[in-house]
Amino acid sequence: MTLARRIAGALGREVADLAPLHGGDLSDVWLARLADGGRVVAKTGPRVAAEARMLRAMARAGAPVPGVRHQAGDLLLLDALNETPASDAGWAALGAALRRLHISTADSYGWPEDYAFGSVGISNAPVSDWPRFWAENRLLAAPDCLPRDIRGRIDLLAHRLPDLLPASPPAALLHGDLWTGNVLFSGQNAFFIDPACYHGDGEVDLAMLRLFGAPPPPFFEGYGPPPAGHTARQPVYQLWPALVHLRLFGGGYRGMVTRLLDAADV
Repeated sequence: MTLARRIAGALGREVADLAPLHGGDLSDVWLARLADGGRVVAKTGPRVAAEARMLRAMARAGAPVPGVRHQAGDLLLLDALNETPASDAGWAALGAALRRLHISTADSYGWPEDYAFGSVGISNAPVSDWPRFWAENRLLAAPDCLPRDIRGRIDLLAHRLPDLLPASPPAALLHGDLWTGNVLFSGQNAFFIDPACYHGDGEVDLAMLRLFGAPPPPFFEGYGPPPAGHTARQPVYQLWPALVHLRLFGGGYRGMVTRLLDAADV
């Protein structure tokens, strides 16, 4: 059955046109224009059911996300949003939305199911000790996939985490992959897309948002001031997405990993 027919069967509305959208490592993404003038985003892939559960959890926390219209098998249908350039108001809205997400907390770190970025698996097994979670489920998750010299430095850093990270920060609901490509600005609003949710230190999202750039001041007007000492912890949290990029895209990210290890003083 074609994708257009699957969408029509799910919504009871005929599809007039399908246009490809830029997708991630897990899904193919399409904009479906419906015969009655409506629009939906269609995603197909092996983990769209998990994505739908994450989006619904974020929505329950009061965070702005595209509405889930339908999910079955490898098909996910989402509300199509009107994207506009980022504005000061949009950045402030993003900060306030991230604050709402982070005040939704759990009793332990992790998530009910594992996830992945492409071929890089993400273990979300629950752990009550935060430095241990960050060591075992993130930095040391696949040591054999890393160059030997980097692996040795990561191992040294992992043993120091109890001295570098808080033992029990609030187990905030995290977006988990928060860079500007996973934010959709629409007028004075901002929406989270493509989550990789779990519960952990809220500074993880802040560090990821700064990995490829810096959010402007209006973002922190909405979110509030970053926690004391965040600058020292930032490279430790940025190492995880940098390691993912190294594994997915190769040696071009080796310099980023090395720079962050230097900043973490290992």
